[in-house]
Amino acid sequence: MTNLILLFVCLLLGIILQRLKGFPKDAHLVLNSFIIYVCLPALTLLYTTEIRFERSQILPILMPYLLFGFAFVFFKIIAPFAQFDRSTTGALTLTAGISSILFVGFPIFEMLFGKEGLQMGVLMSQAGSFVVCGTLGIFTASYYSSAEVSGKKIVKDIFQFPPFLAFCIAVFLNVLDFHFPIWSIDILQKLGNPFSVLALTSIGLQISFKREDLQIKPLLYGLFYKLLIAPLLIFIGYIIIIGEHSLVGKISVVGAALGSMNTATIIAINYGLNPKLATQMVSISIPLSFINVGIWYLLLG
Repeated sequence: MTNLILLFVCLLLGIILQRLKGFPKDAHLVLNSFIIYVCLPALTLLYTTEIRFERSQILPILMPYLLFGFAFVFFKIIAPFAQFDRSTTGALTLTAGISSILFVGFPIFEMLFGKEGLQMGVLMSQAGSFVVCGTLGIFTASYYSSAEVSGKKIVKDIFQFPPFLAFCIAVFLNVLDFHFPIWSIDILQKLGNPFSVLALTSIGLQISFKREDLQIKPLLYGLFYKLLIAPLLIFIGYIIIIGEHSLVGKISVVGAALGSMNTATIIAINYGLNPKLATQMVSISIPLSFINVGIWYLLLG
């Protein structure tokens, strides 16, 4: 519950700060840079080195990859008919394709499914959504931000992205079964701790309630996929086809029904992918997802 309250406090703080005359108008750019160059690499090193895979955990870990893959195909097909430019298509793919498992999901999982649900959510975040955002997310951002698609440029962008470099190092250390000493874990935690507050405040700094700023058409498409299509796909695949009626299936559907991941929004903004739309997706989808989760939870019994 504390995380959910903090979420709204940070968004509100950003909205208030952007209206103060003495506060820099481009402060969100500085916050985003600090997040990408300091907080995310620290968290990536901290969590990825400790991931341990088990066969029973495959489905919840796989869920974020499936959602993002479907999102990429969905918006790629929809874009020509809806007349979306590359910037808009990229922003929708990133924000509608990745759920906020870490910040929004954790308190919901614990409240609905107890300690076991929270533990499964941690794995879903660390090995799922977090990795998807730092790999496929960067690939997509680079792909859609380029006027001319160049494989060389995309690869260059991916390997120049600090969280991805940290991910590569962390995977290598994981394979070697390396564990950071306690003092370095403490340092990485302190470097990564400001992430949530800074990311949400940065998003709040860019929220605009002016009618002319709202991008209704692409926003509706994004929310349609994020809140309806995404959980429905996992429900059909996991519950109906596979027959996974246990906690694994239920928490995967609920995770898919969550709002947009704030990290994905930061990446979209950093790559210039329709920043206003990316901001609107996270600020609107998260509050709506609380109702969405409640509905799916009742349907799942």
